[in-house]
Amino acid sequence: MQITTEPTEFECQGFTCRFGPRNSQWPSRTQAQVIACIAAGMTHKEIAKLRGCSPRTVSATSAAILYYLNAHRAAGAVVEAMKRGWIAPLLVALLISGINPDMDAMRHRQPTRTRTQVSASRMVGRRDNGSLYA
Repeated sequence: MQITTEPTEFECQGFTCRFGPRNSQWPSRTQAQVIACIAAGMTHKEIAKLRGCSPRTVSATSAAILYYLNAHRAAGAVVEAMKRGWIAPLLVALLISGINPDMDAMRHRQPTRTRTQVSASRMVGRRDNGSLYA
């Protein structure tokens, strides 16, 4: 039995979130906040620090959201939450990102190498005279 009521709105991480009472078509306030943070690209640790709870609590909440939205990945859950009207991006954030001329430069970072590359020619140039396979 689903009760149709008007949802309550709040803002979180650049998204307008809607939540409602139990047994309604709307998520709880916690679920709405977690799905908005996931949509903003935050990790479970970052969400837990923001909410003041354990990362395991955030994992359990996100697992419940994935189940309820019938999604297999976080991106699918965000899309479904937007379709259902649980979360909506704030218009101001969309306008600013569209107007910014340096958006492409800000998006891509230069790759950083963590290991030094070893050339393959060092192995090819060496011959073993006593080997059967040389």
